[in-house]
Amino acid sequence: MENTAPNNNPLERRLNLSVPVDALKSATDERLKRMSRNVKMPGFRPGKVPFSIVRQQHGAEAYGEALNEALGSAFSAAVNGQKLNVAGYPRIEPRAETENSETQLEFSAIFEVYPEFTPGDLSVAEIERPTLEVTAAEVDKTVTILRQQRVRYAPVERGAAQEDRVVIDFLGKKDGEPFQGGQATDYPFVLGKKTMLPDFEAAVEGLKAGESKTFNLTFPEDYAKEMAGQTVEFEITVKQVMAPTLPEIDAEFARSMGVQDGDVSKMRAEIEGNLKREVKKRIDAKVKDQVMDALLTANPIPVPNALVEMEVQRLIQEARQNLEARGIKRNLPIQPEWFTDRAKRRVTLGLIFAEVVKAEQLQAKPEQVKALVEEAAETYEDPSEVVKWYYANPDNLANVEAVATENNVVNWVLARARVTDKAVVFEDLMGQQAVS
Repeated sequence: MENTAPNNNPLERRLNLSVPVDALKSATDERLKRMSRNVKMPGFRPGKVPFSIVRQQHGAEAYGEALNEALGSAFSAAVNGQKLNVAGYPRIEPRAETENSETQLEFSAIFEVYPEFTPGDLSVAEIERPTLEVTAAEVDKTVTILRQQRVRYAPVERGAAQEDRVVIDFLGKKDGEPFQGGQATDYPFVLGKKTMLPDFEAAVEGLKAGESKTFNLTFPEDYAKEMAGQTVEFEITVKQVMAPTLPEIDAEFARSMGVQDGDVSKMRAEIEGNLKREVKKRIDAKVKDQVMDALLTANPIPVPNALVEMEVQRLIQEARQNLEARGIKRNLPIQPEWFTDRAKRRVTLGLIFAEVVKAEQLQAKPEQVKALVEEAAETYEDPSEVVKWYYANPDNLANVEAVATENNVVNWVLARARVTDKAVVFEDLMGQQAVS
């Protein structure tokens, strides 16, 4: 007899399965007969081992295989008959003895099913879409950043100033005694980069190479516990002061940026194109995050624990691979609960996405996939070869199809939600400090 009974978990189901004893015995004997044809044992020719010995040696194995096959068939028939969409794998438990226990083996299959739902209303969802036009000003800011990344320092005889690179020796004392972490030799840093405390940098500023200074410094209250709020004395000696020199925006600089002929205008055009792609990418990512939140809010569905656990294990494996890639070979303890919330979010979104795609026919179209492939190929020297590579590799093309489908879902949500555009600052979007 079969039945479906939800437990505290709304997605959990239970099916009662029966396996006829006679059928199980026959299936076991049939397996043993097949095995006996190839069983090898000292003193007997292959295939000539007495059946009683084969049963004695391999009976438990054959019985287990026959039972697993019978339960698998019974479970498949039951879930297909009731049209259940099973998530994960069932847990099989023997049932207590029943009146038919002599002729039937009774089991219970406990499992979860996928949630059934209709995509929720998104008309009340509010999404703020950043807007930013890339102009010559943004190109100039980027060129400045690129120049700063290639800064060179040259020794000067004047006192240290903001943006200078200094090399110093320092010794910190508390109550006349050196304290741990309070001293260094040939220590380099750039004034104004906030790598040192403000009062420390202020004491260095104005000193020339070869000059020394002793001053008191009070650590902030939110500093390291041992020194927070403590006043100490520092002795510093400036050994070198170097002023920054930025590269000129010329042919040499353009060549360092990959423009072989040194054409500065071509370099700026390439920077502008890269900026536009990066700005679009970041805006799309911010919009996508809001779309995901909107879908989760509109669809508060239960998710199968089995799928969450599988995703947790996948994330753990991914974390271990990342650690190994960084040279950390030790088997560091990783707790599953660190990934539970993230795994649940990803599983939930996956289920919602699948339902929206199916209900709204949002599968990726060939022309959408082609457009994404060509866009990705634009940044390479030979775009046509990149396009061929994508279409020759089913896995890579499948990844592009997934992105196209995701874009369709995002656009579908945006067409239904309350979307407002908001201009953003270049530095805020790019995560950069303002350049001078």
